[in-house]
Amino acid sequence: MSITIPRAYEPGGIEKKWYDFWLERGYFTPRIDHGKKPFVVIMPPANVTGKLHLGHALTDTLEDIMVRWHRMKGAPTLWLPGTDHAGIATQVVTERKLARQGLSKNDLGIEEFLKAAWEGANESREAINRQHQMLGVSCDWSRERFTLDEGPCRAVNTAFVRLYNKSLIYRGERMINWCPRCQTALSDLEVEHKDIAGHLYYIRYALEEGDGFITVATTRPETFFGDTAVAVNPEDVRYKSSIGKNVVLPFINRKIPVIADDAVDFSFGTGALKITPAHDPTDFEVAERHKLPSINVIEPDATMNDNAGSYRGMERFACREQVIVALKSEGLLEKIEPYLHSVGHCNRCQTMVEPRVSWQWFVRTKPLAEKAISVVEDGSITIIPERFTKVYFRWMENIKDWCISRQLWWGHRIPVWSCQDCGKLTAAVDEPSCCIHCGSKQLVRDPDVLDTWFSSALWTHSTLGWPGDTEDLRYFYPTSVMETGYDILFFWVARMIMMGLEDTGEVPFRSVYLHGLLRDENGEKMSKLRGNVLDPSEMIEEYGVDALRFALTTGSFPGNDINLGKGKLKSSRNFVNKLWNTTRFILQNLDRKRHDDKAPLQEEITAKSSLYQGQEATIEDRWIMSQLNRLVLNVDALMAEFQFGEAAQQIYDFVWSKFCDWYIEIAKIRFRSSQPQPSPLPVLTSTLDTSLRLLHPFMPFVTEELWQNLRMGSDDKAQTVDSIMIAPYPVASTSAIDPEAERAMACVMDIVRSIRNARAERKVNAEKWIAAEIYATDLLPYLDSQKEMLEKLARVNPLSILSRHERKTEKEEALVLVLREVEVLLPLSGMIDLTVEKERLEKESSAIESIVQKLEQRLQDANFLSKAPPLVREKEKQKLDALEDKLERLRQELLQLPSE
Repeated sequence: MSITIPRAYEPGGIEKKWYDFWLERGYFTPRIDHGKKPFVVIMPPANVTGKLHLGHALTDTLEDIMVRWHRMKGAPTLWLPGTDHAGIATQVVTERKLARQGLSKNDLGIEEFLKAAWEGANESREAINRQHQMLGVSCDWSRERFTLDEGPCRAVNTAFVRLYNKSLIYRGERMINWCPRCQTALSDLEVEHKDIAGHLYYIRYALEEGDGFITVATTRPETFFGDTAVAVNPEDVRYKSSIGKNVVLPFINRKIPVIADDAVDFSFGTGALKITPAHDPTDFEVAERHKLPSINVIEPDATMNDNAGSYRGMERFACREQVIVALKSEGLLEKIEPYLHSVGHCNRCQTMVEPRVSWQWFVRTKPLAEKAISVVEDGSITIIPERFTKVYFRWMENIKDWCISRQLWWGHRIPVWSCQDCGKLTAAVDEPSCCIHCGSKQLVRDPDVLDTWFSSALWTHSTLGWPGDTEDLRYFYPTSVMETGYDILFFWVARMIMMGLEDTGEVPFRSVYLHGLLRDENGEKMSKLRGNVLDPSEMIEEYGVDALRFALTTGSFPGNDINLGKGKLKSSRNFVNKLWNTTRFILQNLDRKRHDDKAPLQEEITAKSSLYQGQEATIEDRWIMSQLNRLVLNVDALMAEFQFGEAAQQIYDFVWSKFCDWYIEIAKIRFRSSQPQPSPLPVLTSTLDTSLRLLHPFMPFVTEELWQNLRMGSDDKAQTVDSIMIAPYPVASTSAIDPEAERAMACVMDIVRSIRNARAERKVNAEKWIAAEIYATDLLPYLDSQKEMLEKLARVNPLSILSRHERKTEKEEALVLVLREVEVLLPLSGMIDLTVEKERLEKESSAIESIVQKLEQRLQDANFLSKAPPLVREKEKQKLDALEDKLERLRQELLQLPSE
């Protein structure tokens, strides 16, 4: 059967064809086999608020590499996809859509608002799944989950009630992040800190007794209405006499104490701090230590409340301006200084966050964290790279209770009902018919919803059917690897470990693989403001999926940030084209062989095993098979160690630099040779097949297309699988590793490279044949067998390959190349026109001598030496050294030329 493939690779049609093929064959859905250990990855759920970005493409690529590799190694492999309802993010997106129609959520009411949110979420969910498929993800779509599906919802309620019944969930008054625009509490992850060019205001608080005062420095003068103390460091001699006394707040004349606390920094401002427990996390902790009252002065919408007196109803920043004017008029504002500080903003709407004390639901995390620390300490869970283990421990050992309630409409409603008769609470998985305490039917459900991260923390087991005793849960849990970015190690991974252990008694996964953040080709963070954001859809359109995936992988290391630009994408596309053209070349020669030979082609290819050990094998055949098997060994070890970037790089280096640049070039010479020798086709076919299978996890589409064509082109009836994705991953044959062949071919390549470099340096015409002599010792027989290859690749003729013992002491003028294993002599008379070369060298030497003379004069000039910066002087000195070195080399070349 004649097989031809197009001259150019067009990825679009090929990608869709093979993805549909994989789906139709059911290759993504694993069969439960209790005799085999499964490999399981639960996909981090993307938010249903828009399209996928480059970070998702990185996650998809890395996870698909693991999944395809393990599937090819024969493990039942489950990659379970899903999406997250993204509480606050989806609510904000929905509110913005309504605002464009002139509506607010209150105009619609909760039921209609939730309908609108569901509509947007479903549209986004479908779009996200299409984009995942476009990237080639081989996940099991029959098990796809959404955090608001019935199963995950039941898991959320069950987990909440179990924790509540163990007193590990409680309702309390604590300091939280509050978004005045979204009107909800925020997790630390939902707060984005920005450097703000603000001011430090120095305000005088009069002492209750006497005429003195204490000056406090603050960035928030509008909150002084809520001050309940002034704190100083107990070791600060400036304030020792003031500790225990009272100061009087401006305008409202409330007396507050001066207290001593080690948390106060001597160097900040005046060393005296106003303590506002209701509006600052540090102040809240100080107040708890000293049992100070907490006075809230700001409403949830960021306006001042009744405690602000005449400033009631003013927006917080407008109030600040008015307070400053009033303080100035009373002579109580000592000074204002510029001050750059980090301020939290809601990462969804960019409103400045307001720290405030509020009644919220919390998880008591300390008991959960202790178990989560233990399983990492004893090796039940491994964090990759290892350096993040210390970061994990540090965070877990200092963990604070987790605020899990959000004042939103969209999300998992908190499963707690308040009795209107006895006032007690009932927590239940299903809606209760009556109060469990008094039997009353007058129950009102808590209006809040849960933090999105609460349902995400259950993701590894809720997706497999927990709390039910499902076959999926029994077989696929614990999962194998959790792959995600290092930036959410604490906010998601740690919580999954805590909740997985709490709910199932087992770790949720065995390994945590953390990838870095994506940056542009210059290492800068990608942002819309910088204009350096790459859209994966556009990159796929321009370069193809395989090129994007390979660019995201090569050069990456666990936990390290990854630079990506168009240069890297172009390089990856060139590699795809190289693979395409290589396969096309091999298929053309297979087709030619088929027509020239009556014997079935596959018989010859099947006989390739005899080439590895038999006498027929040429040195280059033995070399490429040795290098290939070394590669298989290395890649398998690197993949097991999660070093996917290095594995991809080594495959790239082998295919491009060894297989294509050397073996195929030698094969071309063998195809054209008139001398009888074994065909390189068996080794070409075998090497390409193995290379494609090695590459498949990284570049699934082009490898499938080429492997299918190679399978048909070689008439391989022994091939029993219909897709490369279920073909066995290559296994190394250590008997094929051949150090002797590697040494011989290293010498051949060294000779060719050296002669090519010598020709280039002396500008010898590429078409010109030159004479060469090679003097060797024990490698002489191997080099002699490669004589035709050396002649063609180095463009040398006549070529003599002799023993070093035959080297004559007196020869005509020649360029001598002393290499590791051999000496190469290139007679100059055959390489260059000696007269022209001498003129060129003399002219170049004269020009450089002139520049050297000027530089020497400059570096001896006292005026230059006194005025030029040291860096400039050093640069000029380096330039002089480089030119003198080049001049010396030109002189040596002149000396090598024969005298007239």
